[in-house]
Amino acid sequence: MPELPEVETVRRGLEPYVTGAHIDKVTLNRKDLRFPFPEGFKQALEGATIESTGRRAKYLLFRLSTGKTWLSHLGMTGAYRFEDFKFKEPSRYYEPDEDRKHDHLVLELTHPEHGAMKLIYNDARRFGFVDLYEHEADSPYLEGLGPEPLSNAFNAAEMAERFVGKKAPMKAALLDQRVVAGLGNIYVSEALHRAHIRPDVEARALVLKSGKPSRRLEDLADGVRTVLIEAIDAGGSTLRDFRNAEGNSGYFQHRFAVYDRENEPCPTPGCRGVIKRIVQSGRSTFFCPVCQH
Repeated sequence: MPELPEVETVRRGLEPYVTGAHIDKVTLNRKDLRFPFPEGFKQALEGATIESTGRRAKYLLFRLSTGKTWLSHLGMTGAYRFEDFKFKEPSRYYEPDEDRKHDHLVLELTHPEHGAMKLIYNDARRFGFVDLYEHEADSPYLEGLGPEPLSNAFNAAEMAERFVGKKAPMKAALLDQRVVAGLGNIYVSEALHRAHIRPDVEARALVLKSGKPSRRLEDLADGVRTVLIEAIDAGGSTLRDFRNAEGNSGYFQHRFAVYDRENEPCPTPGCRGVIKRIVQSGRSTFFCPVCQH
């Protein structure tokens, strides 16, 4: 499932070409994705201009000139690509082997700078979905989300407030979208390794008696931010089906320190540990039992 870096990579790929574009025509090639298309979705988009292309947690947000917001979740295999548009540089936005039978949503756009093009949403497994809101605050998917980990609102002090008395394992605490928005299994494992914190340590253990964050919690906040920035710069991670808006795989998987590296040596300088895999809440967790404590 794409996590924050993958979704942000897609957003950045789409933004220059869809922000400011007029939606001339919308074609729905089926009635549903994971859920049915919202009632009046086609009519609401046609004739509108995409004023901004945003992201909240793992959701893409296309804000329209009508005041409405079109929300998109990629699921496991969802991907956007462009067609009928000649890029100034060699195009990697369309993969010739893309199976068009999974093209479920087609938007014909006219951009003031780039001209006419098609934006196509393809999703083989149909775990993705779209929704439409008069106001973003109306979305149940965005309600109650924690701070964005790349924003100034995310810091060790803010996490400490949420972790006071919290017995949940640290990995589960970080996966709680009310604590921090957009983190998933991969980047939580990587961030915990960078901060040298075991994934099964209770969250409350990283909060001082005063309620202030420990030094380890500050290291974790830095680790979260750093690993996400590096992953975005690398175009995200490709484990199975992820492709960015340019039709490319991400490369951050080649930099994994622990994720999916069971029985391999720990890359921490001077550490002689071997990466271990455990299962937490039905999901694999990878960590070094020597330098993470």
